Amino acid sequence: MGDLNGFFGLMFDNIANLSFLAGTLILGFNFPAEVVYTRMFPGTTLGVLFGDLVYTWMAFRLAKKTGNREVTAMPLGLDTPSTIGIAIAVLGPAFVALKQSGETVENAALMTWHIGMATMVMIGVLKVIMSFCGDWIRRVVPRAGLLGSIAGVGLALIGFIPLVDIFGLPVVGMISLGLMLYTLVAGIQLPKNIPGILAAVILGTLLYHLFHILGPDGQAAETYTRPVRQFHYCLPVPSLDFINGIVPALKYLPIAIPFAILTVVGGINVTESARVAGDDYNTRQILLTEAWATLLGGVCGGVAQSCPYIGHPAYKRMGARAGYTMLTGIFIGLGGMLGYVSFIVELIPRAVLAPILVFIALEIVTQAFLHCPVRHTPAVVFAIFPTLARLLAIQFETPDIVPLSNLEQLITKVGSTLPEVLVIIALGNGFILTGMLWGAFLAEMINRRLRICSVYLIILAILTFFGIVHSASPDANVYLPWSLTETARQIPYQFGQSYLVLAVMMFLLSFTTGSKEPSPETWSQTSLTDNRQRHD
Repeated sequence: MGDLNGFFGLMFDNIANLSFLAGTLILGFNFPAEVVYTRMFPGTTLGVLFGDLVYTWMAFRLAKKTGNREVTAMPLGLDTPSTIGIAIAVLGPAFVALKQSGETVENAALMTWHIGMATMVMIGVLKVIMSFCGDWIRRVVPRAGLLGSIAGVGLALIGFIPLVDIFGLPVVGMISLGLMLYTLVAGIQLPKNIPGILAAVILGTLLYHLFHILGPDGQAAETYTRPVRQFHYCLPVPSLDFINGIVPALKYLPIAIPFAILTVVGGINVTESARVAGDDYNTRQILLTEAWATLLGGVCGGVAQSCPYIGHPAYKRMGARAGYTMLTGIFIGLGGMLGYVSFIVELIPRAVLAPILVFIALEIVTQAFLHCPVRHTPAVVFAIFPTLARLLAIQFETPDIVPLSNLEQLITKVGSTLPEVLVIIALGNGFILTGMLWGAFLAEMINRRLRICSVYLIILAILTFFGIVHSASPDANVYLPWSLTETARQIPYQFGQSYLVLAVMMFLLSFTTGSKEPSPETWSQTSLTDNRQRHD
């Protein structure tokens, strides 16, 4: 039953990402649905098939090596932030620009597909290279930085954003959410041991379509989309078509690179997350698998990168082992080729799929606090803040909310301090890497290792100077700071300077008597445990 629950959770999680990808392009940019379903989906889902089968094999191998029959396979699927981000910031704008240059809709769509393929190939190559330093990063960076940065993603992006979809169709969404909380969080079995995720998706989908037929008050006609009864069959075939898109894709590389870095850092973090849950996977092998899955998907037409999911402990808690990743890989991979995945995407509303992401978010945030030293709790919280800034920045960067002309005025506004909107955007750019480094330097400060703390601050200063973190560009581009406008140029110079000043201060304070005293427990572990028992 655990593998069955895990299968429905991981499978519908991937379906949700494919739904976001298709919805953004088709509804947001009027992209031809046929190209999305027959060109983009097959290669994208092939990467998921490859990655999940490899992770399944790794789980069997780890179980045999350790003698532990309760090993849970690392879940792999489409990366949510970059799937949405690439669609909004690369594929959509490229399609619009090509049409404006005089290309027909069909030619513009095909060229956009080639640009997406090229972007995935370049991301895959970069991830292969970065995989060889992943294990070293895991050993060096404090767990508060690794898990805290992911907790921010879980809280703000994976958890909060789907709530908007849930309450966009509140009756349907809340019924699905309630059933998942009932079975997966509260741990109460449904009658006949019916899998909670399956029951939530089926009931929510039925209600969604029935509400349209019966027409109750509150179900506006414009919220309903009638599914197209058509399977889009197409086999993913390795192709050199991505070469056609390499040159135009270079324009979007500064946007794509941070997404590659984020999934590598995320892969390191999720491996650590699995390790504290009891499954000691090799970090390099986890990273190489996601890199080759992304590269394979790109060569075969994919436009979204694969990565290990940060919900491993959640699937372990469900009782899932290795079967759920194998089933998911086969179902999603074949579905992209045979076309039934595109039919499911159009059949199930996002309000029904979104609760899966909310549950995963709850597990991620909870684990970050439970598996870090109690004295590092402030560092975990501090590592969450950059993701909250990113959540705000997404709203500012959405043209329907803040028109582009207004945004330009807000980020160039002259005053006694830096423009507030520009600061928020800069704080949010590179949010996972920023959160990891923030959590790490504060954890080392708490540990009284001030010289190591200063090293993290110097790294932040260097990365800030070139826009790898805290980019002053709304598109999160990297840059040479002197090429920026006068106002934007203040971000790399002033942010970088502030990190350097703090680094020097920490280094000097490392020679004081107080810095050599043992680190106190800010919160007593015993008291925390007693309080939990009292509330239980």
